[in-house]
Amino acid sequence: MSKTTLALALALAIVAPAALAQPDPVQSMNTTLLERTDLAYRFTQLDLDSLDGRRHYRLWIGKPNRPAPAAGYPVLWMLDGNAALGALDSQQLDALAAGQAPLLVAVGYQGEQRIERAARTYDYTPNVPGLSEQRDPLTQQPSGGVDAFLDLLTGRMRTLVASQAPIDLARQTLWGHSYGGLAVLHTLFTRPGAFSGYAAASPSLWWREGALVREAEGLAGRVGNLRPDVLLMRGAKEPDSPRGSVRDDAGRPLRELAAELARVEGVKVRVQGFEGLGHGPMLAASLRRVVEGLSQ
Repeated sequence: MSKTTLALALALAIVAPAALAQPDPVQSMNTTLLERTDLAYRFTQLDLDSLDGRRHYRLWIGKPNRPAPAAGYPVLWMLDGNAALGALDSQQLDALAAGQAPLLVAVGYQGEQRIERAARTYDYTPNVPGLSEQRDPLTQQPSGGVDAFLDLLTGRMRTLVASQAPIDLARQTLWGHSYGGLAVLHTLFTRPGAFSGYAAASPSLWWREGALVREAEGLAGRVGNLRPDVLLMRGAKEPDSPRGSVRDDAGRPLRELAAELARVEGVKVRVQGFEGLGHGPMLAASLRRVVEGLSQ
């Protein structure tokens, strides 16, 4: 482990809470976009299950009302797809259709909940070696299933999406917020060639005392000739851990991670701050920022 990575992991261990805040109450999914027929995108859905049959996914595929480029559509993959759909609006879709017009894939779960906490807790967190039991410190739900989830996402899910519309494998962006941001960075650190763009919003770097940060060690060797584009986003009113307070140096772990990634040849890193925003509102704000980038 490099000295920078070690220092960052130690800093996260210091801010990691001993007793963590409880998740927000259950909210219903906003299905407004799915009910409209006058949009610049047309949405269809596909259902499938995890390999062990315990998690039940729903993919909402948004196809722009314009022909695919010769190389296929670029794709924006959105984790927490139930919530992501509710964060989009018709103006954003109009701008997307007039810009790069990517295929939109909201990777969610079957059901009416905006956030499926048990499933996402398992799907978006890495397995931590040495633990007798893989349990999430925030929810106490089973954790550690991100690699199985990514195998499914880059395998069967991607194949199913490609059967609905031609896709450009060289232009694939993965976006996620909070635990979803954790999954985005895990993907970058362990399989950097799976996507061309990685957009991590408010990633839970505090999780398991910085276990994710330690995965960045040796990234240069895995990146090779790849040129991943990385966007790290954070609200100015976010603490560094669920029970923490917003201090003057809040956001330091993310800034230090960005600095370390910037030293990896081939990795393009940008950091975007959002004034006045806390953790919850960052989901919609960060997705809007990514959509704006694809609308250019």
